[in-house]
Amino acid sequence: MPSQVFADRPAPQPPDRGTVDALISRTHRLRGDLDAVRRKAAAAEDDPQGRWQRALCDLAAHHLDDLGAHLGQLREGLPSGGPGDAFDRELTPYEADGAQRTGSLLSRVGSAEWNLLTDEVSWSDELFRILGRSPASGPMTLDELPSVVFAEDQALLTAMVTGCLVDGRPIDGEFRMVRTDGRVRTVHMTGEPVLDSDGSTASMWAVFRDVSELRRSERTVRESRDSLHRQQHFEHTERRLAVELQEAVLPPWQGSLRVPAEGSAEFEVAAHSFPSANSALIGGDWYDAVRLPSGACLLGMGDLTGHGVTATSSMAVLLGALRGMGLAGVEPARLMGHLNELLETSPQPALGSAVCCRFDPEEGLLSWAQAGHPAPLLFRNGTGRSLTPPDGVLLGATSGAVYEQAETRLQPGDVLVLHTDGLTRTSAAGECDTDRLLALAPRFARARDARECVRVVVDMFGAEGRRDDACVMVARIGP
Repeated sequence: MPSQVFADRPAPQPPDRGTVDALISRTHRLRGDLDAVRRKAAAAEDDPQGRWQRALCDLAAHHLDDLGAHLGQLREGLPSGGPGDAFDRELTPYEADGAQRTGSLLSRVGSAEWNLLTDEVSWSDELFRILGRSPASGPMTLDELPSVVFAEDQALLTAMVTGCLVDGRPIDGEFRMVRTDGRVRTVHMTGEPVLDSDGSTASMWAVFRDVSELRRSERTVRESRDSLHRQQHFEHTERRLAVELQEAVLPPWQGSLRVPAEGSAEFEVAAHSFPSANSALIGGDWYDAVRLPSGACLLGMGDLTGHGVTATSSMAVLLGALRGMGLAGVEPARLMGHLNELLETSPQPALGSAVCCRFDPEEGLLSWAQAGHPAPLLFRNGTGRSLTPPDGVLLGATSGAVYEQAETRLQPGDVLVLHTDGLTRTSAAGECDTDRLLALAPRFARARDARECVRVVVDMFGAEGRRDDACVMVARIGP
């Protein structure tokens, strides 16, 4: 079938065969590399980003398979027979491989020519197969062609054919065609008029390419990309809400909290929160310090399971209950029991560790209880040790849990450190290693206040990439 605009103009010579062979080899290697990428992307079936990556791989595979098939046709060259002969040859190895993977690529390209002088119409066998039309029925004339085109696309086809026949414009458009079995195929049509020596249109030729699978792959890419964007937007919104909620419920005081007491040393508290290395994970780590009406000070710290808004909302409920019961004078052991009941009966079940300390600066007495949480560290005279924890199970783990309470006398110059396990845990499943914290005892002894002690901890642990959030609180008995 001629592809030149004027019938008397000789067709260009095909490119060098060796060059085309090299292009086919490069395309084949790209297809193999793409298959390897596709297998890796298939690992996370439920991951929206993975689905989007797989869809992109499938779309790229369609393009590469089409490219390989077309290059194979180019290598063989157009035969001297009729328009359909170019598609009846034996497939090259690459074309056969691509056809097996994507469904006979060559059968998705057909050709046609309409001779306006003799009213002859010639269709390739592939065009009959694309439209599901029996060769016995014969090819369609240009007037009959719109009858198999989707109703909404008929005007487009008519405009393209008219522009080609009347104005001599090339055809390049896409529309949907209805097969005789009722299936709709998306077809891309390209073509040109063939002019006689007088400049009049003698015939029109066209190539029809079934791009249904290609468009389906493109649609899958768009849908999976939109799904990924929606999930990313949701995660960003959830993280922003979690951060705002966390900032709203954690103690509003900045720097340190001072609790003066007549005739005794001042009790000074400072704290710091360490974010996770994965900034998308906002956890349920919390801390609190509040001065009680009796003049005592209540310290609390804990870690709830989960991340995001669910964890921070549970944290807000827990903090509210802790402050309320602390102000009501509830002792740490009983307070832990009530917090356990609160989590155990919550509509959003969660587990949590916690430690609660009540310090009376008049008596220098620290009363505390814990629920599966790292014990406070006591630093005195340049050395540190972990306090012996009273019995206590995780909050929310069991109904009716009973928590023991311990007491420790604090002295002027003592430093008490509370922390969540994310600060000292060496791995996701590892034990807490408090040796590095205890090794800071000499530096704590030289610190002037609680804030400086917190800066010492930040210097030691702040630069590390951690899997989870962490908190530290330092309470110092002033001299």
